[in-house]
Amino acid sequence: MLLEYRNIIVFLLIFALFLGATIEMSEGSVLVGIILFAIAVLLISRVKIGESYAIKHSKFRIFIGAVIIACDILYNITVSWELGTLDIMTFLLGASLIASAVDKNEISRIGKFGTYMSATFIVLFLIFFSLFNYLEIDFTHKFDHYFVMMPSIIIINALGLPIEVIGIETVRIKGVVEDMNVIIGGPCSGLYSMFLLIGIIVAYKHIENIEKKRFFTLLPASIAIAYTANLTRVTTLYVVGYYFGKDLMYMVHVHLGWIIFVVVVAALLHVLEKMSASAVRHD
Repeated sequence: MLLEYRNIIVFLLIFALFLGATIEMSEGSVLVGIILFAIAVLLISRVKIGESYAIKHSKFRIFIGAVIIACDILYNITVSWELGTLDIMTFLLGASLIASAVDKNEISRIGKFGTYMSATFIVLFLIFFSLFNYLEIDFTHKFDHYFVMMPSIIIINALGLPIEVIGIETVRIKGVVEDMNVIIGGPCSGLYSMFLLIGIIVAYKHIENIEKKRFFTLLPASIAIAYTANLTRVTTLYVVGYYFGKDLMYMVHVHLGWIIFVVVVAALLHVLEKMSASAVRHD
């Protein structure tokens, strides 16, 4: 049980580092991205597979997983060369389905965990971004305005820094180095982080069969943590932009997001570990 749980922790750390490597390579430092990718590969080698009982082999899951991976790769080669979070989660879903069919219990559990986590993210993404846009429900812009931009402005005003709202998702900062317009939208909303943390909680529930009471307590707590972390990130970007200019603000924007995500995931894993240990003692 401890070996299986340890592997899940390593898997989540690998995923967080891989996500950070992707962001760095696409928007930040290629060197930092390569270093993060190398650390992720090193952690993969640390996944230990002990003795385990055989599980039912599923060629159907392997086939579906392979098709998902092939379609994701084909789309990125022929249509879009921009690797985003949805691409990563789609690839992870395919790889996890394949892993869940392997006749090793630890690998199968990691595959099952990854399947629930990535599938939850994809479903939430399709609902809040694709379906809402199709139904012309202006959710993301309103969320960015009322739940991200306005609260962050209240914090900045409390700090005494000059900032002005000039659009539903745009603010103007009269900085020490330069004046600048900052758009709060897309990844700045923090919805991706919320979706990922919800996916982790849902996956953990199905792997460890935690009580519904604990699940419904931890779920809103995770959303609140993700929201607070993102609000802290946006506020930090304002402060950096005000004192040091837009170039350094953009650099911090690239690095700070995945760093905060890794910290939040580590804290969440600590809570899940405590819950798991408590459940074992009660059993």
